[in-house]
Amino acid sequence: METEDDWYDAELMTQRAFWNKHHLGCDEHYLVHKIRHHEDYLPELSRIAVKNGQVVGCIMYTKSRIVDGEDTHGIITFGPLCVEPKWQGYGVGEMLLRETMSLAANKGYKGIVIFGEPDYYPGIGFKTCDNFNITTSDGRNFDAFMAIELAEGSLKGIKGKFHYSEVFDNLPKEEVEEFNKRFPKLQKLKFPGQWD
Repeated sequence: METEDDWYDAELMTQRAFWNKHHLGCDEHYLVHKIRHHEDYLPELSRIAVKNGQVVGCIMYTKSRIVDGEDTHGIITFGPLCVEPKWQGYGVGEMLLRETMSLAANKGYKGIVIFGEPDYYPGIGFKTCDNFNITTSDGRNFDAFMAIELAEGSLKGIKGKFHYSEVFDNLPKEEVEEFNKRFPKLQKLKFPGQWD
């Protein structure tokens, strides 16, 4: 489990893992910071990976829900899940994910819903949410919108629209830029394949 002494190192590692990956710079390190102070944070599931005293990986869990008319089902979401760039490809992310999935199953959570890399998560057992009759809050489905049952059939009977924690919606660019001042300056670069 992460302690307060690990916070800065986990945020710095997250920044390096996501910098210029999806867009110019990143905001995932600020998201990690915000999640820790949000009511939906699940510290009992979230973990860091440490190698030789250095934080090399991180997975953060939050509460979310699936709404079907009058029925609301509690579910969980992780994100970000990231690994220090020089340790990517060594199974650190999968180790964090498998350990925390086991923790979540033991605590009685039924499943995990994520927006994630469609080339990665199916290898761990995730399926697109249309397999579970779950859509986004606006009724859509696509390859990056995935779920996994934490016990056989545990999502049976749960259907509806997925709503993640509001913490993911509140990352204003000016707050991210101010937060970046805490870390060594990195260059923002535009690459093909970035989302915007």
